[in-house]
Amino acid sequence: MSSEKFEDKLKKLEVIVERLESGEVDIEENLKLFQEGMKLGKECRKMLDDIESKVSRVLSADGDEVKTEQFDEPL
Repeated sequence: MSSEKFEDKLKKLEVIVERLESGEVDIEENLKLFQEGMKLGKECRKMLDDIESKVSRVLSADGDEVKTEQFDEPL
């Protein structure tokens, strides 16, 4: 995974979705964009999982009992 920021990856993913939804690209470009979007989506999910883990550790480092909840799944 690159050192690119989460926000940058998310913006790229939004651009890909817009292009796919536009219907203005051919089937080969659709496939390429879809594959790139899936890769970016997985990278974003991993970054969010890592952040969630770090937040849980910070909260539990206080020594108090910390209640953890599952974040809502993306739509």
